[in-house]
Amino acid sequence: MQHAPVQYRLADDMAGVHAVAARHVGSAAELAESLRQITRLVSEIDFTRYDTNTVRDGAHPLILSLFDTRTMLHDQLATWHRRGYMTRDVQLALRDVFRVTRYATDMLGEIAIGHRVLGKDEKTYRAFTGPDFNTLGHPQLGSGVHEPFRSGDILLMRGMAANSAAIARIGDIDSQFSHIAIVYIDARGRHLVTEALIEDGAVVNSLEHVLDHGLGRCIVFRHKDADFAARAAKSIHDHVQGTLGAGVGRAIPYDFSMELKGYKTLFCSKLVRQAFDMASDGKALLPTFKTSLFMKNRDFFKRIGVTATETFAPGDIELEPGFNIVAEWVDYRVTSDLRLADLTMDKFFEWMDQHHYRFRETFVIHLISLFGRFSSYLSDGAKSLLADVVPKVPFNMKRKTIATIAMLHKTTEQVTAELRVAERRSKSETGRPLHPREIRVLIEAIRARGGGKVGYLEAP
Repeated sequence: MQHAPVQYRLADDMAGVHAVAARHVGSAAELAESLRQITRLVSEIDFTRYDTNTVRDGAHPLILSLFDTRTMLHDQLATWHRRGYMTRDVQLALRDVFRVTRYATDMLGEIAIGHRVLGKDEKTYRAFTGPDFNTLGHPQLGSGVHEPFRSGDILLMRGMAANSAAIARIGDIDSQFSHIAIVYIDARGRHLVTEALIEDGAVVNSLEHVLDHGLGRCIVFRHKDADFAARAAKSIHDHVQGTLGAGVGRAIPYDFSMELKGYKTLFCSKLVRQAFDMASDGKALLPTFKTSLFMKNRDFFKRIGVTATETFAPGDIELEPGFNIVAEWVDYRVTSDLRLADLTMDKFFEWMDQHHYRFRETFVIHLISLFGRFSSYLSDGAKSLLADVVPKVPFNMKRKTIATIAMLHKTTEQVTAELRVAERRSKSETGRPLHPREIRVLIEAIRARGGGKVGYLEAP
């Protein structure tokens, strides 16, 4: 393999990114431009220009440099908010920086571990464990690896399912996270997590169960007021536990509408909102910066039950001025799959919005959605699809929602299967993963080849 010229040293390019991030800004406009410059610099990093062996051997300090860039920017949120810099342009630009630097981190990690993937019977590491520099800790808030959890810590997570990618991308701001929950440590020292799940509603699980439940990435956020955070954790834990009635009550149902008003039903972020609302007597309402749910083609939102036009998406916690990043964890064996799913979902939403694509039900999908709660009536193939998509159908999930999630799952699976083949070929031939722009080109080629139909998505 021919070594890249000296001018193409990745470490130098990364140093340039960090230098822009450290630049002083005197206005919202300057901040937005600096952030856009970071996104351009990182997006233009092309691993074909660098010697793969050198990148692999030097990956860890480069990963740390990218994480330091993210934490350095995040640490300034409160100052920027106080100065009035957190305009919509800045919010969008920050999200872009977090996303592209995280993708670059993932790709470096994949190269560093020799592109290992999960074996047939393997599962992801328990979050905040792993041998491959999986956990990165804020340099001023502990190592990340051994930093103990505290009551009120927020877990921002990403699962492996196709609907996780949809949740991460559902708003106007791309995110890489699909779930959020709050840690509570009780008087007996038990580490618990209060969360709202699609299949179960609002529940309390052990922290161990949550961290070992097939996550691909996770971040711990900690409120700057530890006592306030602890009160929030206790308030929501006691409230949710009380509704469960020692096993004889019914959990607070999942809220498919994503509306922020009222707490009779809850989605994951709304539960966290309620926790801090209760602890502050209504004075602290998350999020500070909401996600917009505006789409020209709202058919998808209607099908899955979303009625809100703005909401608290899980990834919105990344822009909360009152929280610090404590640690970030990722399993590099699955980040390629997460990236392919993210970029596929980006394209699906783009096609729905710009080209008016819609999900069209087939007879089998209609049966699955109609008899989802009575799976004994279904064929083995239909049962398998339902189990993959909605292992446990909640009582308040509408038929159209079940159908749409099933179609989304199968369509994503079809596209990402083809992308994985191209990704494996690239890794085998060049030692590097595909650049996101290459993946986008491949997805558009699939659409062009489909003649207005990709899986269950169809143009008018």
